[in-house]
Amino acid sequence: MNSAPRLLCLPLLLSLGALSFPAAAADGAAKAEAEQFLRVYNSIYQRLYTVDAEAAWVGATDVSPAHEAARTGADQVYAAFVGAPEVINETKALLAQKDELEPIQVLQLQKILLAAGANPGTIPDVVNARVAAESHQSAVMDGFVFCYTQRAADGTCPEPKTANDIVDALQSETDLSKRLLVWNASKEIGVPLKPGLVELQRLRNQVAREMGYTSFFALQVADYGMTVPEMMALLDGMTADMAPLYKQLSTWANRQLAHKYGQPLPAGPMPAHWYPNRWAQEWDGLVVGADLDPYFKGKDPKWIVQTAEAFYTSMGFAPLPPSFWAKSDLYPAPLGADGQPTRLKNAHASAWHIDLNDDMRSLMSVQADSEWFFTAHHELGHIYYYDSYARKEVPPVLREGANRAFHEGIGELISMAAGQIPYLSQVGILPKSLKINPTQAMLVDALEKTVAFIPWSAGTMSHFEYELYEKDLPADQWQARWWAMAQQYQGVAVPDAARLTDPTLCDACTKTHINDDPAGYYDYALATVIKYQLHEHIALKILHQDPHTCNYYGNKEVGAFLKSVLEKGATEDWRKVLRDATGEDLSTRAMVAYFAPLQVWLEKENAKAAKAEAK
Repeated sequence: MNSAPRLLCLPLLLSLGALSFPAAAADGAAKAEAEQFLRVYNSIYQRLYTVDAEAAWVGATDVSPAHEAARTGADQVYAAFVGAPEVINETKALLAQKDELEPIQVLQLQKILLAAGANPGTIPDVVNARVAAESHQSAVMDGFVFCYTQRAADGTCPEPKTANDIVDALQSETDLSKRLLVWNASKEIGVPLKPGLVELQRLRNQVAREMGYTSFFALQVADYGMTVPEMMALLDGMTADMAPLYKQLSTWANRQLAHKYGQPLPAGPMPAHWYPNRWAQEWDGLVVGADLDPYFKGKDPKWIVQTAEAFYTSMGFAPLPPSFWAKSDLYPAPLGADGQPTRLKNAHASAWHIDLNDDMRSLMSVQADSEWFFTAHHELGHIYYYDSYARKEVPPVLREGANRAFHEGIGELISMAAGQIPYLSQVGILPKSLKINPTQAMLVDALEKTVAFIPWSAGTMSHFEYELYEKDLPADQWQARWWAMAQQYQGVAVPDAARLTDPTLCDACTKTHINDDPAGYYDYALATVIKYQLHEHIALKILHQDPHTCNYYGNKEVGAFLKSVLEKGATEDWRKVLRDATGEDLSTRAMVAYFAPLQVWLEKENAKAAKAEAK
């Protein structure tokens, strides 16, 4: 048994172990006992969280074996504490008396028990193995170099490519044979990741089942206060609600792709490499004249991040602290004399709350283009969420979003607001004289952010991870099930049927979240729904403007509304937070209403095109 993490935590665990819980507490005693336990736990938790987050940050910004080892060690110490039997026993004892506790105490104890669910100290060897496997899996992703051409015998690539190169090529290349090379290269990383995911599937389920959950998927769903059947029914309802619009959108988009590549429209599902995204989760560049990148030509990447900050400060939020600018890693790694990056860094944009207080950072690789402009606004949404709830009224264990989807929902809300034409004109990106058809703007949004995304997030990704964990899907079925789901929910086909039977491949593994943010991709689907509910409320109730052409910039009332949501953290049930903010429960109603004019337009366009083809 590896006892090092346990020994490192021993003084901290003794602090907790000194607390006792009577079987039948006197009036008010349970509340006092809970207060004492939570005070000690929160103090230890915040310190260990900081050490763990710092190690993960270093590992993500400078990938190396040494940093991977340090990250693994920090993860194991953190896991040993949050999953310690002492913690589990004390928490369960207090929750048995929850009727005598304050609501905020109960919320904290429930969060503590959920954290223990992924790290139960009753099986420390399994927990340590899971932590080490996850750290290694992240290092494989962070250090991977993409290759369009044949690799050398030693595995090196004569012309290495980055994730940004893959994105750019799939956006611009019109030769289908070359597109297939790029798409295949993007899936190459699945081969080294597959063995790791096989191990993680087993280890993640083992730790969750130790705590009484049916699977690791069920453990993640429990954070929403929901059962697995409830979550899957919610997701299926979302895909059903959006199906009529998605059908019209995909019919229109498929014709545009066929025209773009000079090919006849395929009779069945569209091959995956035809889409401008590795997973067909968003369909950029299909609207003629909608490319905003030329308007960013000559802009400094620093201007993009500073402009995103100005969006928030214009609404009354405070400027970002100097430590954000000093400690963040915002731009591509510098190149060495050989033209290659001087260090490897994670290519996925992210926001970090290192100490659950005022040390907030972002990891990006900002370039002067529209995608990074919207991404910067999104990532700072997370940062300002952190800043809003990092206050004494919110205990450290509740310093997170109202639910996981809320964090993404706020980021996407601001990204959406940053794409509104009045705002883009106000900050000097678009000429004030430029007139954009509102239907065209909705079409771009549907293709690149929302309607194309729902079948991917609520459909393919969520159902695959549901089967992966809840049904223990065997590895030899991953490829077939992955592509069956892509076809069922997205209408996307594997480019080569031989991929379905190649035992080395794992196209699902190529999605970052499958590996290092597991069993929770539905967060993004729910965030999309939340985004439209909040946006509709802001547009109609605060700004009194059309939701399609409104402008948050400079409106202090909008800022105050957002702060009222963000500052709560997880101190209230997320359903209550949403109802208080918008007046309704979680619903696709606002999203469907937003795109209703687009659906009418698409139906007319598709009918017109079908009629022309029939002649």
